[in-house]
Amino acid sequence: MNRRLATALVCAAWATLAPHPAALAQSAWPAKPLRLVIPFPAGGATDIIGRLLAQKLSAALGQQVVVDNKPGAGGSLGADMVAKAPADGYTILLSTSSTHSIGPALSNKLPYDAFRDFSPVAMVATAPSVLVVGKDFPARSAQELVTLLKTNPAKYNFGSSGIGTYPHLSAEMFKWRAGGLFVVHIPYRGTGLVITDLVAGQIAFLMDSIVSAQPHIKDGKVRALAVTGAKRSPSLPQVPTMAEVGVPNLVLSNWFGFFAPPGTAPEIVQRLNRELNAIVAMPDVIERMGSFGAEPGGGTSEQFAKLYRDEHEGWKALIQRASIKPE
Repeated sequence: MNRRLATALVCAAWATLAPHPAALAQSAWPAKPLRLVIPFPAGGATDIIGRLLAQKLSAALGQQVVVDNKPGAGGSLGADMVAKAPADGYTILLSTSSTHSIGPALSNKLPYDAFRDFSPVAMVATAPSVLVVGKDFPARSAQELVTLLKTNPAKYNFGSSGIGTYPHLSAEMFKWRAGGLFVVHIPYRGTGLVITDLVAGQIAFLMDSIVSAQPHIKDGKVRALAVTGAKRSPSLPQVPTMAEVGVPNLVLSNWFGFFAPPGTAPEIVQRLNRELNAIVAMPDVIERMGSFGAEPGGGTSEQFAKLYRDEHEGWKALIQRASIKPE
């Protein structure tokens, strides 16, 4: 009996000392490169921010983070790929309000549930939008643009990166807040494609993220008329706010956040959150984001989840009030 008792005690001691399977999984992760899905084309705001953070995250994790652009269907194509990916921590998503706040408020036909089918990780940045026109467009200010559109209903078009995306809905809000402008929406597969037609004069205006619009503004291809921030952007100090140009109650800022598939181990989500919070606090990241008009984010995964749920309710109310329908 004593021998059995001794054997049992030894086994119990080894069980106490042996690592728990979850701890083993955490210590082993990541053992290979990660895939960062960006559900929008290369060159857009999400892509620019994603590539900056992917480089830093690679160094922090000791594994390469490979950016994989999967545009289409207003961002829902790439988002859905991550929603259905294995929950092993090797496929993650960087997305925006388009896929997780606006999209669900605009349509009940998305291939995923924005709140059930993802594990929120961290909100990493925010950025206002900027109203831009082609360099040769006749309107030289936001006031002139509004007057031109009001006196020529249905004559002009505006572009966006797709139905239900942030550029689309922010433009719809601009139309509404500017007095009910009648301008036709032309959806594209990315804002980069809109810029081409904007410069050629085929599109009147675009409500682009200040991040992706910066290069085109600086090289003179487009002209910035107003920003949607509560105050002027330090990166475009000469550009007035919507309030300054007479368009009231139009203060919008898009968020950018990381998600993992549903069921991803809490240890992995917490590690990603911890690393991303450290990255967006780095002085060189803050400086780089500021140079293209974005503000670093941060916070817990729970705070991020509340942010996009609350914003979803706000967009839903605005969409219903403005009678905006999916096309």
